[in-house]
Amino acid sequence: MRFLILFLGLFFVNLTTFAQTEENPAVWSHEVHKLSDTEYELVFKGKIMDGWHVYSQYTAEGGSLPSEFTFEKAGEDYELVGKTEESETIKEYSDIFEVEETFFKGEAIFTQKIKLLDPEVNQISVNLFYQICKEVCLPVDEFFEISLDGSGFVAEETSLDERSVALGESLKVDFKNKQLLNQGGVTDSEGKSNLWVIFGLGFIGGLIALLTPCVFPMIPLTVSFFTKQTQNKSKGIANALLYGFFIVLIYFLLSLPFHLFNSVDSQILNTIATNIWLNVFFFIIFVFFAFSFFGYYELTLPSSWANKMDSASSKVGGGLGIFFMALTLAIVSFSCTGPILGGLLGSTTLAEGNVATNLTSGMVGFGLALALPFALFAMFPAWLNSLPKSGGWMTTVKVVLGFLELALAFKFLSNADLVGNWGIFKREIFVGIWVVLFILMTLYLFGIFRFPHDGPKKNLSPARKMVGLLSFAFTIYLILGLFNFSNLKLLSGFPPPSFYSVVETESDCPLGLDCYKDFEEGVAHAQEVNKPILLDFTGWACVNCRKMEENVWSDPNVYPILKDDYVLISLYVDDRKELPETEQFDFKFDSGRIKAIETVGQKWGTFQTINFNAASQPYYVLLSPNLEILNDAVQYVDVETYEEWLKSGLQKHHLSMNK
Repeated sequence: MRFLILFLGLFFVNLTTFAQTEENPAVWSHEVHKLSDTEYELVFKGKIMDGWHVYSQYTAEGGSLPSEFTFEKAGEDYELVGKTEESETIKEYSDIFEVEETFFKGEAIFTQKIKLLDPEVNQISVNLFYQICKEVCLPVDEFFEISLDGSGFVAEETSLDERSVALGESLKVDFKNKQLLNQGGVTDSEGKSNLWVIFGLGFIGGLIALLTPCVFPMIPLTVSFFTKQTQNKSKGIANALLYGFFIVLIYFLLSLPFHLFNSVDSQILNTIATNIWLNVFFFIIFVFFAFSFFGYYELTLPSSWANKMDSASSKVGGGLGIFFMALTLAIVSFSCTGPILGGLLGSTTLAEGNVATNLTSGMVGFGLALALPFALFAMFPAWLNSLPKSGGWMTTVKVVLGFLELALAFKFLSNADLVGNWGIFKREIFVGIWVVLFILMTLYLFGIFRFPHDGPKKNLSPARKMVGLLSFAFTIYLILGLFNFSNLKLLSGFPPPSFYSVVETESDCPLGLDCYKDFEEGVAHAQEVNKPILLDFTGWACVNCRKMEENVWSDPNVYPILKDDYVLISLYVDDRKELPETEQFDFKFDSGRIKAIETVGQKWGTFQTINFNAASQPYYVLLSPNLEILNDAVQYVDVETYEEWLKSGLQKHHLSMNK
């Protein structure tokens, strides 16, 4: 018996090893545990080949795709009890995607409890969609046919109508030389982390917050308290340093709930990039912040909070008392720091990568900038004499911040317009609104008009005049961009693309290039003119796509190649525009999973997935007119890499023509 068990064990181990190949690097099985007459526990186990990763349901958006279960007829025949639980995962920062990814190594186990609503139900169908990565990433559909009593699964035939079958088959294209896509993996040179940039933005935000009337007057008062409360100078400095540390710690702690949201559902924060109504909500919030800076009302936390913290700091004393002092500062200064922190949150949602991690980096930078003066002036108290006196200039700082908040607000409204295809905030409208905002800011800085909370009118300070001149210069820069005398490269990825215009342009494509937004039409034209194809998988809300178009495609060496030597096919995978009813259909994957294709974005997103095993943008593929893949795919790269990649594709195309 022992020999038989050992033999069977070795047999199944070898069978599993044999089944695992580079084409099939994960082998799945399932178990059913009966808990009661109506309750069952379903266990899904995946044996993962060495070197490969399967990603968690809760891995951060912006990186590899999360695992996703679809329980067919859930809510009809049975209900799910709780969420799908996972075995132990690993977290690791991805330099390519700039997010912290959560994944399984070696083995992945998912467990889901169910409760039958119909006692007669005896079989359940479950679909698992996941991405498995090594040097490349493969999207996989795994279909489980589960018999609850072990009697065997009787499959129900799922049929599609003839139109769906025909339209679904049209998405599958026989690309030649497909193995070239995986040579060395997808090229993506965006290796530099955004975290330092976000940290820098937070630090600048903290420095600006120091100049507001809620914070600036606190500096000499607090430093004097620490340096004079004890005759021991070194102890006073140590207390001031501890106070500064607690300020940084408090703002760090404020970012932790966002990590909790990300672990529960990675979509909560990141979906803002493409979710129409979340963008509209952020627009309203930022307008509300802006008018608080203009002095029409104040955003304040309950005064009882500050009183309690102040009382606690007096009673407790020591290190804990200093912590409560730092917390009191955070509460009292909220009317000035709150909108700035809101702007920081908005900036992190617009940046690439994990929103929660970006926010933590920005919050630490913000807290550090706030804390530095208290530590530095405690160590060098003579510097206090060089501090400017409090006055109306701090009100000016708040008003300038209000204009900047308004400018950021319209970015969110523009995102909603782009994704929703409203056609309202075209590029000229967006830039025009910014022109008006910065004209108003310039006029305010030069004293042409005033806000309710401004003090008595005085002569303009040199600093205010300098900021006014900078605002005026930026306004001129925007006006030049509005009339196409400048391409606004400094704002790359921020305004809508240049072809999203109120005036009729030669093409609705980036940089005025000729492009096709339908694959078959583009291929037909390429065959007619015998030119290779640049297949561009892009998105309306894809910041890196805009950066590539405005910084790489516009390069004097790259642009002529795109314009003269290639046929450009741009497919927008996040386009929410509905397909005509005659073009809507159900697509059935090889696994049996059925997906409704109702929008333009769903069509091209599915096209990218089933033909290239990829789901991220930008994603560029070079094709010959007869659909031969000419080179490996690339994503976000520098000008030199992209130019050489295009030239290599041209060379291979010419060689194939001469054969």
